[in-house]
Amino acid sequence: MLTREEYSDAQELRRQGWSISAIARQLGRDRKTVRAYLDGDRIAGVRSPVQDEFSRFLPYSRQRLTDDPHLPASVLFGEVVALGYPGGYSTFTRALRRREVRPPCGLCRRDRQQGDGAWPPADEEIRFEWLRLPDPPAGWDCGGHALLLTGSLTRQGRWRGVLAESTDLPELVEAMDQVMRRLGGTAGRWRFDRTPTVCCPTTGRPTQAFAEVARYYGVAVEFPPPGRADRADGTGSPHHQAVRRWWRGVPDGTGLWDAQDGLDRLARRMDARRRPVDEEGAPPDARELLDLPDTPFPARLRTRRTVTSQGRVSFRGNWYPVPADLSGAVVQVCRRLDEPFLSITTGGGAVIARHPLAPQGAGLTLTGSGGAIVLERPARTGRTSHPDIPPCQRETGARPLSREALAEAAALREPRPAPAAGRDEPDHPAVARPVGDTAPRLDEGVPRLARSTPCVAATVTTGTSTGTR
Repeated sequence: MLTREEYSDAQELRRQGWSISAIARQLGRDRKTVRAYLDGDRIAGVRSPVQDEFSRFLPYSRQRLTDDPHLPASVLFGEVVALGYPGGYSTFTRALRRREVRPPCGLCRRDRQQGDGAWPPADEEIRFEWLRLPDPPAGWDCGGHALLLTGSLTRQGRWRGVLAESTDLPELVEAMDQVMRRLGGTAGRWRFDRTPTVCCPTTGRPTQAFAEVARYYGVAVEFPPPGRADRADGTGSPHHQAVRRWWRGVPDGTGLWDAQDGLDRLARRMDARRRPVDEEGAPPDARELLDLPDTPFPARLRTRRTVTSQGRVSFRGNWYPVPADLSGAVVQVCRRLDEPFLSITTGGGAVIARHPLAPQGAGLTLTGSGGAIVLERPARTGRTSHPDIPPCQRETGARPLSREALAEAAALREPRPAPAAGRDEPDHPAVARPVGDTAPRLDEGVPRLARSTPCVAATVTTGTSTGTR
């Protein structure tokens, strides 16, 4: 924008015959800007408003996002471009955020109130910690240490533990879900040590994969301050000391599932010492926890196994049959945590057999070659505040256009009225004069060709006098 003083200087230099480029260099402005002011397309001292191309498409975008709050912005951008939107994707998404076009989804903002309308305690959280138990029984086949995930309620003092195969994200999610179901629910906040599985080392925030897990259960995740040492040796809190004493008394021949049962009995005995239990065997404080979803987070477990000479594959204390000609082959046992079956695949992912999931540690041997399973899966649903509310349609794809959206699209396709002919001023808000400005423009009445041509000084001689016109 040129100020009135700069505009006066530009006009004076123009009268002296300076070119547009020379005037622009003198004023330190762009030559297109200088030309626009000298041609009368812009007014000195008045900033031209930025033309908002999104305003025409605001009603359509608002209607589409009202019909489907989870409609991806990329899909909506493709629709408005087909309707004539001239802007870019980043400009479009910035306009959506600035105008708050996307409404919140009521099903995603899960209600944390319980049946009696009370909120869970604000200071309640679950502290998850990994413990490494030395010298496990040889039959467990887990190396020099066994892994135990403990979850303790900081306010109530109750805790539970689950033996896990590794600290990878699928095994962590499975162990967390089992711990919370043993506790009777989840608190509104989780606390973890800064391990790479759950915490991004550069930002100090939950990883993208683990953030999805927290959103599924409707909780927040916190980490201790940087530099705090992890207590993975089984020392510190009272339940860690109890676990260490219990681990010393586990016989060498104890199976994995028998050890898990003994750990659960230890945790229940410590609960009974701390406070009384109700008729169902759970402490009264358990009612203050949040309800868990019906199924765990759908993480995928993948474990390598070797087929025995009898054509069987072992998994979680049970045996699953495969074709006999695969004896000695290395296969993968794949399972999604929210599904009641597992798949046995090759290293490349080809499915060999599928079997219903047997209870862990039951020692069962399934028969048959594995039947076919319907591949369609129900939409994943989280916890909702009322059973009559339909599940969130986040993962069902874009919905078809409603009648209101079709009407808005038809209005955008209608041709825009052309500007009236014979007008001297362009029909653009950038050239509109300020309200109440009735002063004549300096170049008003001068043809555009004359205004755009530099004025050259001419010397005129008349008689004895010489002047400059």
